[in-house]
Amino acid sequence: MEKTNIFVIGGPTGCGETTISNAIIAKLPQFARLVAATTRAPRNNEKNGVEYYYFSKEKFKQEIQNGNIPEYTYMENRDTYYGSYKPDLDKKLEEGFKIIANTDVVGAKYFKEAYGAVTIFIKPDSMDNLKKRLLKRQPDISEDELQKRIVNAEDEIKNEEKFYEYIVINEEGKLDEAIEKTAEIIKKYI
Repeated sequence: MEKTNIFVIGGPTGCGETTISNAIIAKLPQFARLVAATTRAPRNNEKNGVEYYYFSKEKFKQEIQNGNIPEYTYMENRDTYYGSYKPDLDKKLEEGFKIIANTDVVGAKYFKEAYGAVTIFIKPDSMDNLKKRLLKRQPDISEDELQKRIVNAEDEIKNEEKFYEYIVINEEGKLDEAIEKTAEIIKKYI
């Protein structure tokens, strides 16, 4: 198996990709998470440069032009951009870290092509359980927004899952198993 420094762990919002990524980083100290860029506002206690790099739409577009955001997605229903922030990636690679990137399929394809990344899709065991996770994470979410996220998740599973090399199902109440399965995949390539 080809060794790599970059692993993409993606999946629909609320599927657990960030939780799984953070658990792997805690277990494997040679890993760091790529901090992505976004135009959405910080939530709760989120800090710039920790959860995301937060930009205005104008600044985000300028960063694209400057080559600092080589891949991005515009979420029309949220009027929000998300993308990989190359300065964060370059800095962490220079420091000797292996990278976990939590991107969508656009990012997965980019990292696969540009860096030989291994791609892992985290999938919920059911839409009902995904809905419960989204409500638990954001209790004040509107019914309309919740429905949009469920529709997006169904679309991602139907149309994007096939572009990933590995699929890990994050079953309700079995997060540790999903973490372990994902870690086993990663260990094959380091």
